Amino acid sequence: MGTNLKKTLGFWSCFAVAVGCVVASSTLVSLGQGMGIAGGGFVIAMIAAWLLQHFSAQSYAELACMMPASGGIRTYTRVAMGALPAVVATLLGYLVPNLLAAPAELTVAGAVLSEAFFPSLSPVLLGGLILGFLMVMNIVGVDIFARLQIVFTLTMIVSIALLGFIGLTGIGALPAPEIAEIPFNAMGTGVFSLTALAIWLYIGIEFVTPLAQETKKAEKNIPRAMIAGLVVIFAVNLVYGFALLKYVPAEQLATSNHPHVDMALAVLGKPGMIWISIVSIFASASTINTVIGVVPRMLYGMALSHELPKVFRKIHPRFRTPWVGILFMSGGIAAFFFGGIVNSPNLIVYILSACCAWLFCYIIAHLNVIILRFRYPKTRRPYKARFYPVPQIIGSLGIGYAILNIAPVPEMADAIYNLVGIMVVLALVYAVVWLKFVVKQPLFQPLGIKEAQVEWRRVNDDLVPTGIQATFVIEPDSHTKTA
Repeated sequence: MGTNLKKTLGFWSCFAVAVGCVVASSTLVSLGQGMGIAGGGFVIAMIAAWLLQHFSAQSYAELACMMPASGGIRTYTRVAMGALPAVVATLLGYLVPNLLAAPAELTVAGAVLSEAFFPSLSPVLLGGLILGFLMVMNIVGVDIFARLQIVFTLTMIVSIALLGFIGLTGIGALPAPEIAEIPFNAMGTGVFSLTALAIWLYIGIEFVTPLAQETKKAEKNIPRAMIAGLVVIFAVNLVYGFALLKYVPAEQLATSNHPHVDMALAVLGKPGMIWISIVSIFASASTINTVIGVVPRMLYGMALSHELPKVFRKIHPRFRTPWVGILFMSGGIAAFFFGGIVNSPNLIVYILSACCAWLFCYIIAHLNVIILRFRYPKTRRPYKARFYPVPQIIGSLGIGYAILNIAPVPEMADAIYNLVGIMVVLALVYAVVWLKFVVKQPLFQPLGIKEAQVEWRRVNDDLVPTGIQATFVIEPDSHTKTA
């Protein structure tokens, strides 16, 4: 397998990836709860979150175009700050959020599947069956979503937009119920405390940046794709959010784990519920499949760099898939799913915990841009963040504010901070102990840009480059050990 990837992706491919990696059933949970808590005023938080994500997109675009042959935030951070921040950023930016968000997606999928099609079966059983099926498919190298993944997620966007339009215009099968009107923004300036909840609507827009090496005119197409994606996501959520308020009581929205299904049932009756349920289930399954397939690739790369135990370098002797990483991720998701998330009356606690961990990663990305501007002032940057360093400074401060105000209601704060705090401490302890005492790597010695990209090309030599496809089949190589 060669190390140079063909530049085959244009704007629309990048746009589809950027949007497709963001849209999931859990984003509709956060939208519904935000509208239920703040009413129409939640739009203010959505705009603030949009600006913060726009700033993050600027930083990620500069880093990706500067180091196109790289493994994302981990590589950028190793070059800017060294191994310890890089390991922590990867664990907090990809491992921890997905161990919390994927079980939430499973919970939504199981509940929707049970309510719409199999009322006699438990949502727990159905969610577990979905996870088991996807795990097996990834281990044996059968990627059932490889060609349809973007189709499912874009279908989700179109469906939500259509449902919102039908709801706002009142052309649905059922009339809007009589619901007491609530003030546009009864929270006043307090609505900014919902910024983190709103950020979840856009989180993951940067997932397109690792495709820079495969993108034609990456310096134009990647930033434009992210910005266009943010605009489309905002517009769709805006229409759908106000339609939610028209058909579903705010009290129900504030606590519902599947507001999109509640909305479809209220607007179009049973046919609407079946329609949106099918789309939602496939979108959730596609998202979970991506997690099970993509994160083991990252773990494999970290193991090659001696940042994780070498067991994560093992590949299946027959199917050539990273089976250890797949089992690890599936087991972690199952532990959180069966351990409490599936029975949680309010999924937003786990969604916001995942969001909080992810937000640390965005701050690190901003810091990477600032540090690398000083350390490598003459290095070619095909795309440079506009108005530097304003987006990086305001973005970091804004994200810090969102973290400090992560809970939409005070009662959730302790649960969110305790969960995230445990994860942060575990990530730090592991990184320090492993790097300093096991593999004896310097904690804060930056890696050279060329050295970092050569290292990542080594990963691409072993893993078939498949864009965002969920299963990565690995070719044998002399430096890996099979099971």
